[in-house]
Amino acid sequence: MEAQWRTVLPYGPEVIEPEMVRAAFAQPRLRQLFPGVSHGILLLSRCVGYPHPRDVPAVYPLGEGGYEVTNRAGAEEVHGRFATAEEAFAEVAAHLPEGCGPAVLGTVDDL
Repeated sequence: MEAQWRTVLPYGPEVIEPEMVRAAFAQPRLRQLFPGVSHGILLLSRCVGYPHPRDVPAVYPLGEGGYEVTNRAGAEEVHGRFATAEEAFAEVAAHLPEGCGPAVLGTVDDL
């Protein structure tokens, strides 16, 4: 996880809003997960290998400012909208799957 975070943390605004990555990394429970970036969204996974489970909420930046936290498992259920990335990733940390710990070296089948 450390190597992947070292890769993602320096990304600039052409890839993702840097404050999103910093806000996620500031949360100790989220720092244990495997980070990846897709289409300007920081996705966190409980495993390193593909396929990744879709059970960790995601944070989407909103065009009008702020952030929306959604549940990625199935229908995109909205957890809420937040003014700051820090508030949004605190919400993600509060809604991690039960028993969520450090990401495992494996796939969803190894959880």
